Amino acid sequence: MAETKDAHVVVISTGDEDHLQETLISSAHHPLQEISESPGHLLLLKLWQREEDLFARRITTKETRIDNIRREVFQLCCFFFAFHGFFLTLLFVSSNNFNENSCRKWWVPCFLYLVTSVVMILCVQYKVYRYMKMSARLQKERGDSRALSRCIQELRMKGASFDLSKEPLSNVRRIKSSSVEVKLTPLRWCSQNLVTICLICVTGLVFPASRYILCS
Repeated sequence: MAETKDAHVVVISTGDEDHLQETLISSAHHPLQEISESPGHLLLLKLWQREEDLFARRITTKETRIDNIRREVFQLCCFFFAFHGFFLTLLFVSSNNFNENSCRKWWVPCFLYLVTSVVMILCVQYKVYRYMKMSARLQKERGDSRALSRCIQELRMKGASFDLSKEPLSNVRRIKSSSVEVKLTPLRWCSQNLVTICLICVTGLVFPASRYILCS
């Protein structure tokens, strides 16, 4: 008796079609796709990206200015010490020709030295003041740029659900209002004007020493 064997076909689903369908659905609802379909969000993203580029340019410009100011302060300090070296050398050379009568006029070269030193110190202090102001502006620009970058990143992640009324700079203002204001203590002021203080100390030492050199 012949046995009949039924052929059973087992269909194994690999899930590729379901995975492809889920990928298409997820790509259709991607935040960037939602932004491209929303005119308001797309316009806001373009405006913020343009503003972010302007922030980067302004930061680069301020960094260049700060480097230039630092270089100018260094050059003024070099001129200051070169002038002191020349003045002391001139005093030592001319001290041999001074007598008791001419020693009474010691204040003439010392007064000229003092005026020149004060003018150079004022120039250095002006450059230091500009450096501090530019550094404060640069710090503010960097803070605003970081806040704007966070908002752009949040917009790209949320897509159409992002609140269009959100302001990027509000984060900076909130941080500044919640932080404790740093007061300008004497130690902090001295650290900011350390270069000027050193130049004043050098001038205060050389001025009385010049009279001793001329009249000794």
